[in-house]
Amino acid sequence: MNLIDFLKQLFRRLIAERIPHSHQLACLGMLAALLILLALPDSDESIQTLSEPVTADFVGASEFSTSEFDPRNISGTVNRELDSENTAEVTSSVPAEQNIPRVLAEVRNGDNLSLIFDRVGLSPQDVYRVSSSTGNTNILTRLYPGYQLAFNISESGILEELEVIVDRKESYFFQRNDTNNFNVEHRIREPQVVPVFKEATINDSLFLAAQRGGISAGITMEVAGIFGGVIDFLLDTRVGDNFNVLYEEQFIDGEFVGNGTIRAAQYTNQGQTFTAIRYENLAGEVDYYNPQGESMRKAFLRNPVDFTRISSNFTLSRRHPILNTIRAHKGTDYAAPTGTPVVASADGRVTWASRNGSFGNLVVIKHGDRFETKYAHLSSYARGVRVGNRVQQGDIIGYVGMTGGATGPHLHYEFLIDGVHRNPRTVHDMLPKAESVPAEELDRFLQHSQILLAQLNGLTGGNPTLAQNNSTESSPHPTE
Repeated sequence: MNLIDFLKQLFRRLIAERIPHSHQLACLGMLAALLILLALPDSDESIQTLSEPVTADFVGASEFSTSEFDPRNISGTVNRELDSENTAEVTSSVPAEQNIPRVLAEVRNGDNLSLIFDRVGLSPQDVYRVSSSTGNTNILTRLYPGYQLAFNISESGILEELEVIVDRKESYFFQRNDTNNFNVEHRIREPQVVPVFKEATINDSLFLAAQRGGISAGITMEVAGIFGGVIDFLLDTRVGDNFNVLYEEQFIDGEFVGNGTIRAAQYTNQGQTFTAIRYENLAGEVDYYNPQGESMRKAFLRNPVDFTRISSNFTLSRRHPILNTIRAHKGTDYAAPTGTPVVASADGRVTWASRNGSFGNLVVIKHGDRFETKYAHLSSYARGVRVGNRVQQGDIIGYVGMTGGATGPHLHYEFLIDGVHRNPRTVHDMLPKAESVPAEELDRFLQHSQILLAQLNGLTGGNPTLAQNNSTESSPHPTE
């Protein structure tokens, strides 16, 4: 009798015997479990079967292999999800001898080094080792949104390299050394500089004309700043005015990474052409001059704020909007949205930066012995603007508001010469220009300017009037 027959007989006896029903169920459960165990294949046979190679019955199965899905063997960039909140990139741009996938993590608002390391699976010990690197590690505490951190992590989870990428031109490279710590190297990539010439004709505004001519907003702002001492771009521009600019574009690996400096620019306003040449003097200071070496900048800016309109001019007999009395308005009111930056119209020293009656929040700047400017109704002051501190022309000193006796957001701007109020809109023609090229460097400047003028003449069709700051009939150029 074999085991199966024995179990069958035992099953029949359990049914026939008058034993408690609960006991019968327990025995039947034990018999069922025993039968299942007997039905399973021998363990050795199971291991042998599972260890045999798996073959595919469909066409093309041989095209796939484990190695093809190894991210270290993938060329290009493949997205890999690290967790539900962060997506990093794995690339093959690491050195071939390491064969380690490179994980990119972008700095987000509120991030710090510990949060970023945790997202890519690194520990606080890794944060400590990197922060204790040999060299300048200040970049680790100055991470801004948009920066990228590139991690080279070995298969065993060891951080081998970290690169903090500021932009295409600058990065900080951390590399593990023999002592299990990191060395840091500040890397600067020099871009390829390509000179670019563009021109535009004004039919509406400077910025719209520049946009049609393919000129970036940043370059347009610089052009406005260069000619801001001789042209009021809000009041002086006319339809038919034209300008051109010779500047640099920067490329790395054939990809545009930003604009460089403006080498030269020209603006024709109501028939008069102004030319600006960039020049770096022997002391390393850079400024823009006309072809004769005279500074393009006035000692004072015409407008200390980017305004929408002049809401009230300088006058000795204006009806006050609140007091309803006739009294002098000893300044110019520039209507502008609250928060619009206000800049210092010239170099000087702050002599007042606090509340002052109907002026509200007021900044007063003294420029040498004779000149003084006042900026009233500010919503707030810029950082660092305190009594005694020096400011330079163009520095932000505060922001437009309506503090004090103001009925709407605007800047009240006053200009004083020898303690006497003067009209800020007309006083500029009486003021000196900024310093021109020193006499001892004039020959050096003229040699430099002649090269740039020759380039401009060639690019503008050889029109000789464009090389002069003389009155001439406007000759608009077509936009690009």
